[in-house]
Amino acid sequence: MVLERSQYLPTVQARHEEGYIYLADLTCVDYLDNQTRDRMYDVQLERFELVVNLRAFAPAAIVRLRVQVPELDMVVPSIFGWYPGAEAMEREVYDLFGVRFENHPDLTRILLPEDWEGHPLRKDYGVGRVPVQFKEVKRNR
Repeated sequence: MVLERSQYLPTVQARHEEGYIYLADLTCVDYLDNQTRDRMYDVQLERFELVVNLRAFAPAAIVRLRVQVPELDMVVPSIFGWYPGAEAMEREVYDLFGVRFENHPDLTRILLPEDWEGHPLRKDYGVGRVPVQFKEVKRNR
């Protein structure tokens, strides 16, 4: 299900009420310069897409939400209120992609140091920007 950002929270709330009580995954995709995306949906596709997988158990079902996140305003509401397990997943997306989550209880970096500049999973983030540190090898001769 492809959604505009404004549809995200109402859709999550509706799915939770329908019995989708387990957040299986929450991540992000950067579609920088990708012109081959599926355009069969009546939604404006954006560079970033939040991907959320929800599960129901009785009856067993899975729903995938693909939320479009505009590059110039990368803010989406947090779903922590319905899915407390989203706390770490949203922090990871914030850390690695730069998507900010409104009303998140602790939106700080989770994998990288606080003083890290940039978001390394963005496709325009320079490859090899982290200098490699080598130790001198001592050889026995």
